[in-house]
Amino acid sequence: MATKYGAYAGKVMYVDLTTKTYKEYPVNDKDRKLFVGGKVLAARIMHDLIKGPVDPFSPENPIIITSCPLNGTPCPSSARFNVSAISPLTNLLTSSNCGGSFGTQLKRAGLDALIIVGKSEDFIYLDVSEDGIEFKDAEFLRGKHTGETQELLPKKAGKFVIGPAGENLVKYACVVSDERAAGRGGVGAVFGSKNLKAVIADGKNMAPRYNQDKLTKLIRKWVKDLTSHPLTGDQLPKLGTAGLLSTMQQKKLLATKNFKQGQFEHYRDICGEELAEKYLIKNKGCRACPIQCGRVVEVNGKEVKGPEVEIMGLMGANILNNDLQKIIQWNYELDELGMDTISTAGTVAFAMELNEKGIWDSGLNFGKVDNISQILDDIAHRRGEVGDQLANGSKWLSEKYGGKDFCMNAKGMELSAYEPRAAVGQGLGYAVSNRGGCHLNGGYLVVLEGLGLSIDQYTTAGKAAFTVMFQDIMESVSAGGNCLFTTYAFFPPFLLSKPNWWLTRIVNKVFPYFGPIIKIANKHSKLLKVNIASMLPQPLGITHATGIKMTMGGMMALGARGYNLERLINFRLGLDPATDTLPKRLTEVLQDRDNKRSKVPLDKLRAKYYSARGWKKDGTIKKRTLRYYNLLNLDDISTRSLEEQGERNIIPPKPKKRKKD
Repeated sequence: MATKYGAYAGKVMYVDLTTKTYKEYPVNDKDRKLFVGGKVLAARIMHDLIKGPVDPFSPENPIIITSCPLNGTPCPSSARFNVSAISPLTNLLTSSNCGGSFGTQLKRAGLDALIIVGKSEDFIYLDVSEDGIEFKDAEFLRGKHTGETQELLPKKAGKFVIGPAGENLVKYACVVSDERAAGRGGVGAVFGSKNLKAVIADGKNMAPRYNQDKLTKLIRKWVKDLTSHPLTGDQLPKLGTAGLLSTMQQKKLLATKNFKQGQFEHYRDICGEELAEKYLIKNKGCRACPIQCGRVVEVNGKEVKGPEVEIMGLMGANILNNDLQKIIQWNYELDELGMDTISTAGTVAFAMELNEKGIWDSGLNFGKVDNISQILDDIAHRRGEVGDQLANGSKWLSEKYGGKDFCMNAKGMELSAYEPRAAVGQGLGYAVSNRGGCHLNGGYLVVLEGLGLSIDQYTTAGKAAFTVMFQDIMESVSAGGNCLFTTYAFFPPFLLSKPNWWLTRIVNKVFPYFGPIIKIANKHSKLLKVNIASMLPQPLGITHATGIKMTMGGMMALGARGYNLERLINFRLGLDPATDTLPKRLTEVLQDRDNKRSKVPLDKLRAKYYSARGWKKDGTIKKRTLRYYNLLNLDDISTRSLEEQGERNIIPPKPKKRKKD
C-alpha cells in the first residue's frame, strides 16, 4: 500500500510457497507510525498471523523479513534488517538482526517486508525485484556452504541464504547475508523446513527522504560523535568486539568451563589484543558504517571475517581452549555451515560437562580441541548419533540425559559469553528476554556492570528499571535500522576515557540509585518529548528520513510497544512466565569467589522487573499497560477490507529475464 511517509518503499508482500503465489499485504501508515519497521513491525504482522501454538517446522510458521526506514540512507551503521519466525529451539517468537546487504536491496526492490508461509514441494529460492517475485529451482545449490551459495547467485543481488545446517534442520541454524549472520533462534532451520535455500533481491527503487537537508546535517554530527567516542571511535575499530574479552576477564565476567567460573587463566592467548597483533589483516564493516568493527583474518589462504567476542569466549574459555587459531578456523566453518556460534558453543560446552560427569559420552572433553571441526560438520549434517543429538541444542540434551542445573540456557536458548553472577542485571536480562538467553534482547546491562561503566556489579538497586530502559531503547533502535553499537554514544565520553576521574567514580557510585526516576520515565515515556542528538540521534534520524515525528521518549515507547507485543505473542505460543528463570548454577554462589553476593538474586530482581514493566506479579501484562502502548484491540491486518487493501490482491508469479553477470 502506498505511504505518505519518506524512506519507505511502501509495499509488503505475502508469499505462499505451497501454491507459489504472492499478494500484497495491507500494512498501512498507522502501522508504520506505531511500529516503524524491523523487529517491531514484524511483531505487529506476527500478531495477526499467529493465534495459538505453532510447530516451528510446519508450513504455518511464517518467516517475516523486514527492512527498516533508515536502510538505504547514509545514516551511520544503518544496514541492519530483521528476520522473525517461531523458533525451533525455543518454540517461541525469535527475531534475529543482520548487517548484510540484503535489507537495503529488499527495499530497492520495492518492499518494506516479505512474509513467507507454506512449504515448497521442490527445493527453491526466491528472486525478488521491482518486477515481482519469481520462484526458482535451487537444486544446484543443495548442500552448498553459505559462501559458495552466494557466489553462485547473481552478483548484484542482495542475498540471504542458508547452509547445510539449515537444510538439515539443525535447531540453531542461521541465515547469512554477505558475511553477516542472522544467528539466534534457528531461523535457518525454518528456511530449510520450507525447502527454501535463499532469498535474493535487487532493484533501483530509492525511497525519498522526508527532509534530506536536515538529515544530511544530522548525519555529519552523528558520524563525528561516533568517530570521536572512546568505544565507537577507538576500541571497536582497533580491536572489534574481541577487545571486550580482557575486560570481561578483569571483571570476572568471562564464562569459563560451562559457566563454572568467571575467569580463564589463559585468557591472554585468546583476547582481542592477541587477535589484532598476530592475525588481523584489516578492518571491515557493514554498509554506511563509520565504526568498522569487523575483523578480516586469513583461513586456508583466504581472507574471511574474523571472530567476535562471543565465539572467542564461548569456544575459548568456556571449553578451556586457549588456541586462538582454532577459534578463527571454527568461526569460519560455522559461518559456512550456517550455524549460530553462540548456541553451537553452548551446546558443545554442555556436552563436555555431561561427559565429564559420566552422564553422556559424546567424545567431547574440556580442553580437547582436535575433534571439534569434525563435530561441527557432523552437527550441520546430523551425521551419526552424536551429531544428530547435538543438533537439537543443549535444552533437548538436558531433557534426554539430565543436567538441567548446569544447562546454560534461558527458555531453551543458550546464553552468550557473559557470566551473570558478576553482572546480576545481565542475569535478569537473560531470564526475562523474549527470545531466550540473549544478551541484546535482555538489555545488555553488562555494559553498565563492567564493559562500559563500572557500577556495582552485584547490587540489585536500579537494575530492573535500567534493564527495561535499555531493552526498550535497543528494540527501537533495531526497528529504525541502526546497529546497536550506535547506542554507545549514549554514554558521555569522559565516563569511558577517564575511568579513574573523581566525577566518573561518583557517577558509577550513584548511578544505580537513579532507578526510581528511570522507572517513572519508562512508565511515562510518551511525556519525554525531547531530543538530545549527542546522546541518542536515532529519533531525529527517523524524523528527518520519514516525517514520523520521533523523540527520545517516543523511541522508548516504541521499544516498549514491541517488547510487550512480543510477550503477548509468546503467551499465544504457550509461554509460561515460570520460564523467566535461569539454570540453578547461576543462582548459586560463584565457585571461585567467597562473596555471597556473587550469584543472581533472581527472585528479587524479577519481581522488581515485572513492576517496572507494568506487568502483574505473575508476569502477565496489565491492561492499562497495553492501553498505554496502543496494544489493546489491534485490528487484524489480514481481514482489512478489499477497498483498503486495494485492487492488487493476488499477483501471479511473473517470469522475468535477469541479465547474466
